[in-house]
Amino acid sequence: MRRIPLVVFFALAMTLAASPVQGEQNESAARIRTREQVGQLLERLRPSLHITFRQSEKQPFNFVGLLKKGLTHAESFEVVIGVTQNRTIGFRIYPRHKSGYINIDTVKNGPGLMRLLLRLSDSAFLFWGVDPSGDIFTGYTFTLESGFPEESLRIVLRSIVNSDKFIGEMKPMIDGPGQ
Repeated sequence: MRRIPLVVFFALAMTLAASPVQGEQNESAARIRTREQVGQLLERLRPSLHITFRQSEKQPFNFVGLLKKGLTHAESFEVVIGVTQNRTIGFRIYPRHKSGYINIDTVKNGPGLMRLLLRLSDSAFLFWGVDPSGDIFTGYTFTLESGFPEESLRIVLRSIVNSDKFIGEMKPMIDGPGQ
């Protein structure tokens, strides 16, 4: 008699222990599916964006591309699009100036540049930030609760070139006045 409740308890315990693994597999499959959708969209939009994206070798859930065409102030924009484990798609767009990233620790007027970035985050379409190494970027983050946001992704991708004008505003703080 005692063996039946013990067997039932063991079966129930095994079922509950297996549930998180199944949930993790579903999340991983959803992340892979989202990465594939992003990759397909980037390939379809490539001719109109003038950016060729490639899947990152270091981080397989990131796509990396370089925008050079249509810019006046920035040398280029390095565009990194990542599909996260938290069901988001994140854009981080790094302006390049004088063959490198713009780093808050090496510019002529760091506090002035930070104030400008905060003001731009309040008024521009894309937000501005600084990564852990001090490099500035502009970005956007999508949550995927309502499905794959294809049209919204298109809008952000087409808006990247518009951030070039802000690099023009930043130049006195990057290079110093009169540079």
